[in-house]
Amino acid sequence: MAISLRLSRGGSKKRPYYRIVVADARSPRDGKFIEKIGTYNPLLAKDDAKRIVLDGERAKYWLGVGAQPTDRVARFLDVAGIKERAAKNNPNKGKPGEKAVERAEERAEKLKAAEEAAAEAKAAAAAAAAAPAPVEEAPAEGSNEEAEAVLGAEIEAATEEPTAEAEQVAEATSEETPPAEA
Repeated sequence: MAISLRLSRGGSKKRPYYRIVVADARSPRDGKFIEKIGTYNPLLAKDDAKRIVLDGERAKYWLGVGAQPTDRVARFLDVAGIKERAAKNNPNKGKPGEKAVERAEERAEKLKAAEEAAAEAKAAAAAAAAAPAPVEEAPAEGSNEEAEAVLGAEIEAATEEPTAEAEQVAEATSEETPPAEA
């Protein structure tokens, strides 16, 4: 029979409380157990003495009989000085995946291209500022006269007195909408 030292959850929803138990490895997490050897309350502060309560003598006995602790219980036993646990190290855990690396490379390429374009624009602006300004030629005489004629016609059309039709439309709209009260 495989025996394990593990946590058995108690408490209500979002208020966990665990018992540290010795149980058959095949039994359910919160099911039948052989012996309760401690408690763990994750809601208490990390420096609180009641956060982890463990019977060290019984834990040593069960380890001597061949019980295997889960990772979390092994951490508790290591802190209590009962069983030393080698720290695990996974250097690849924090590395981003393939797609994230591809997105980062694309982002870096776009940023580099934008910086190059900005540098080229800045260089072009500096070159334009350093070059002498081109002298504008005077427009042809005919074009000035044409522009004045068009502008004069627009001014005359705007200053004409309203026609009879425009007056009727204005009267009809003023009758339909009452004046706004202040």
